[in-house]
Amino acid sequence: MPKNIIAEVENTSQPRLYKYNKIWTKPFILAIIVVFILSIISLFTGAYDIRGQEDGMEMFFITRVPRTAALMLTGAAMSMAGLVMQLITQNRLVEPTTTGTIEWSGLGLLSVYLLFPAPTLVQRMTGAILFSFIGTMVFFLFLKRVKLRSSLIVPIIGMMLGAVISAFSTFIGLVFQMTQNIETWFVGSFAPVQAGRYEYLWLIVIVTFLIFMYANRLTLAGLGEDVATSLGANYNRIVFVGTGLISLAVGIVAAVIGNLPFLGLIVPNIVSMFRGDDLRSNLPWVCVIGMGTITVCDIISRTIIKPFEVPVSLILGTVGAIVFILILLRQRKQRRLR
Repeated sequence: MPKNIIAEVENTSQPRLYKYNKIWTKPFILAIIVVFILSIISLFTGAYDIRGQEDGMEMFFITRVPRTAALMLTGAAMSMAGLVMQLITQNRLVEPTTTGTIEWSGLGLLSVYLLFPAPTLVQRMTGAILFSFIGTMVFFLFLKRVKLRSSLIVPIIGMMLGAVISAFSTFIGLVFQMTQNIETWFVGSFAPVQAGRYEYLWLIVIVTFLIFMYANRLTLAGLGEDVATSLGANYNRIVFVGTGLISLAVGIVAAVIGNLPFLGLIVPNIVSMFRGDDLRSNLPWVCVIGMGTITVCDIISRTIIKPFEVPVSLILGTVGAIVFILILLRQRKQRRLR
């Protein structure tokens, strides 16, 4: 996109979009410090006594360090995916859980298990990424045919589509006696994470870099198809690339960790409330707060019934459902004030 067009958008768009363009501010540095402290707490939280056992340091680097790294990368990935999806659809209630993307990932994993009895992690990731991309594009095609585009209709369409895909996956699992694979995947947990089983999550760093480089175009798409087209941007290409980046992030997380609901809904909404909708300046905030949110949920999951552990998806689902309701009530209040 020509630089003069980007400059025009930055100068003439809604003030709220570009009010906050500084990244390295005192609140952001404080947020990084808080996340760093949470990561230290995560490293020393768990049922195994790493300080009282002979192999404590070995277990520390085999399980604790990979798990904490996985928490950080996964939190950034799912929050990022939610932010990009909300920009493209111009809807605050949209994220991989409410668009059926995560259910399509599950169908992709199941398909890989049907084709390869003992699939490698790369094969599972490939299947999840491909089906995530297909599912997200199907969602956008449905959305184009819907005339009523209220804030509630869009996620309802996504959840209905996800329910259909989930039911189909369950049917396939029952027919081929693979329901255990589906159930294990839907219970998103970091308990199995260890050295040698999480390294592909580092690809999320590349996805983050690509989203940051493509941020201006994605923000432009968030202004709507008519505005983006009038400013010389190829709206369909932006949506296609954005969908590809979302699919990469969601597919990698789905293959390695599993289903993590509502994370992409909670974090972008919190950031947008205070900073507006400029993706380039919001992306670092979204990544950092996403890391902190999932780390807090994981620490709770490990300590709430210690020495046992509950799936982190249970904590995320509970918190996410409460935040989802609060967002709905907030939007309802704003309509009444108008």
